[in-house]
Parts: sequence; C-alpha cells; structure tokens
Amino acid sequence: MRILVIGSGGREHALVWKINQSKLCDKIFCAPGNAGIAQIAECVDIKADDISCLLDFAKKERIDFTVVGPEVALSFGIVDEFRKSGFKIFGPDKKAAALEASKVFSKEIMAKYKVPTASFKIFDDPDEAKKYIEQMGAPCVVKSDGLAAGKGVIVAKSIDEAKKAVTSIMQEKVFGASGNKVVIEECLQGQEASILVITDSKEVVALASAQDHKRVFDNDQGPNTGGMGAYSPAPVVTRELFKEILEKVIYRTIDGLAREGIDYRGVLYAGIMLTKDGPKTLEFNVRFGDPETQAILPRLKSDLLEVMLATAEQKLGRIRNLEWDERASVCVVCAAGGYPGNYAKGKEIFGLDKASKMKDIVVFHAGTKSRVVNDVGQRQEIEYETSGGRVLGVTGLGKDIKEAIDKTYAAVKEISFEGMHYRNDIGGKALMTNCKAQNPG
Repeated sequence: MRILVIGSGGREHALVWKINQSKLCDKIFCAPGNAGIAQIAECVDIKADDISCLLDFAKKERIDFTVVGPEVALSFGIVDEFRKSGFKIFGPDKKAAALEASKVFSKEIMAKYKVPTASFKIFDDPDEAKKYIEQMGAPCVVKSDGLAAGKGVIVAKSIDEAKKAVTSIMQEKVFGASGNKVVIEECLQGQEASILVITDSKEVVALASAQDHKRVFDNDQGPNTGGMGAYSPAPVVTRELFKEILEKVIYRTIDGLAREGIDYRGVLYAGIMLTKDGPKTLEFNVRFGDPETQAILPRLKSDLLEVMLATAEQKLGRIRNLEWDERASVCVVCAAGGYPGNYAKGKEIFGLDKASKMKDIVVFHAGTKSRVVNDVGQRQEIEYETSGGRVLGVTGLGKDIKEAIDKTYAAVKEISFEGMHYRNDIGGKALMTNCKAQNPG
C-alpha cells in the first residue's frame, strides 16, 4: 500500500516509524514531514491544513490510505473531502472533530450523556463570565471554545488571574474567533492520565495508558506546553480503573455521538483527572496525543496500519486484543531555548547518531530540518538543526519505569544544541505510585 501521513511533529514521526514496520506498507509519503521522517519516508512540501493540495497529491500519487496527525486538518474537514473522492482515510470527520475543536460542544455532549467531568458554565459575554468567576471563586479553569494550539486552557489560581484570562481570550482575542465563547469550570485535583482508544463507532480497541507532563519545568512548575514528556503505562491506572474509564467515559461518549448522528472513526483521546470522587474527563482530543504517541507506539507489537485500515473500513471487530511489549517506556522532550514562549531556530544539533544507536532508544524528530554538508559519491554527510519549539522526543524502553527513565536520560545527555532544555523528572510520578498498571486486553 501507498501511505500518506499528514503532519510534521514528533507524533507523526512515531506514526511513520510504526507504519513503516507493517507488512502492508510499500511506500510512505509525509506532508510536510521533518528531517527525521525524511529518513524513512518521502517528505512532500504541502502544509497539513492545505486540504485541496493534499487531495490533489493523493490523486496524483494513487494513495491507498491516508493517516491524519494534527487536529486542525480534521477540524477543517479533511476526512469528509477525502471520503467524498473515494479515498480511505484514518480520522474522524468534521462533525466528530468538533469534540476537540469546540470545548462548548464537548462539554454539552458530556453533560447530556452523563460523562463524568468538572462542573461548568458557558459564556459568550465577558462581563457575565467575570461576574460568575467572582461568585465561583478560585482556583478555576478558563477555556477558549475553539482550537488554540494547546494554549487555550488557563488554570487560574486567583480570581484576578481568571478575569484577566477572560479579557485576553474574549476581548483582546488572542486566539481569534476561538475565543468568542469560554467555558469556566471547577479546578479538579488529582493525577492526570491519558487514555487513548481506536474506534470505528461500533467497536473499541484500547491502547496502553500513558501520563503526560504539560508544565515546562520540573515539579510541574511554569507555563503549560504542548507536552514535555510522557511515560507508558501509567501505574496509577489499574485494570479496574481502566475498565471504569472505558465504561463511564469512552463508551458513553461514542454512544452519545452515535445518538447525535455522528459516526466517530479514528482515535479518541480522553484526558482524565483521577480525583478522590473517581475519574473525571478534562478534555477530549480527536487524534493521537503528542508526546503520548512517542511513549505508546514503541510498546505496541501489533500492526498499527492493519488496525487503522480496519477502523476506516468499519471492520474493527476483526481485530482482537492488541499485543504489547511488557516493558515500560519513557519519552523526554528536548525543547528549544525560550519554549513555550519565543524561541530561536537554526541551532545545530549534536549527538543524534550516538543517541539513536543506543540500545532500546528511539529518537523521534519534531522541530528539525536537515542540510547536506558533504556529498561524496554514495555517502552524504547531513547536519540537523532546530526548526521548532519541541525539537526532539527521546524514548527509552526498560523492564520497569525506573530502567526506562535511566536509559532515556542517558540518551538525552548525548544530545545537545544551543539553548536546549528538558525536564529532569519525567516518569517520577510513576515511581511514587504503588499501583501496578496492566496493558489493556
């Protein structure tokens, strides 16, 4: 099969890396891709949200199957357009993608179908929103309705901070039309877990649990980011808890969407807060998480392409339980100086070859580009440099979380570029958890 993967980050590198292992795969294209993806796929200079050009490319290259990475393309309706033209594609259509593209829609679905979540109210008037904040008190959470590149959720520790968030989102329009409405909700306390499943709207296949680290600095300090690292499995998600989340969150949501006439096919990602009152849903994403994917896929022994193809064809029932590596994994993100704020690009990256050759290590590229510095016959010398905020994701496998942490950080220490920073405590929460996670199935 000729495969097209859409996107350019670490998640897409992990997807290309895993799909490339499939017996069904003959050739992979990636649009636009990155320097790491270019090692195993043909990168195409088309933006991930340029649906018209992507469709033209799929026709020209006779693409058999397309996999969509980022949420923006899904929210723009890429799946609808590809299906209309007779192409098989993995991901939810535009209606289903509203589960991530609109916080308002998501919360209304949860309320209607009794999916456990934080109490909330929706506002389209900033003054009314601020009045409610004064009544509610702090801490609280302010969310812009639409997509905001992972920056539209503000956990406000004070009333003043919450009101400033409303001003920024609704009046200053820092996220544009995404801030026409806001959701204000209670601030849940507990550990957060990432639960991802693949569904064809009828059947559900669960992926291994993971835990993400959003804050930029150690001990969960500093501003939120797209994710500074992850590990899998999450020991705090026991088999019993996993079953409860599937029943109360995943199944109710998929069934609720079906009752609304929405046929959900693809990945459904639930961010879950494990509170003293049980698991509650923080948010839904309609695609693979980043960097959770970089932690989960190296543990997956089953053929991912086969599973995704069955999903697109609504034949997921033919897939039995997935097979998992019993080892744990840890992914540490190496970020550019200044991230998640303004950051420099074009910094040369050193040590990639050495880190990539270490046992049980996979280095996923995110914000990288390459250039040929010496081309002699059949041998090219390539240099890599930074081109994004999250530059690399280094994933290590170990017999347990502790060994995976040690292996991953040993590889991270081999890599360097000017301004590089990373968290030193990825996986630390797992070491403090007495529970033992089990793989789904």
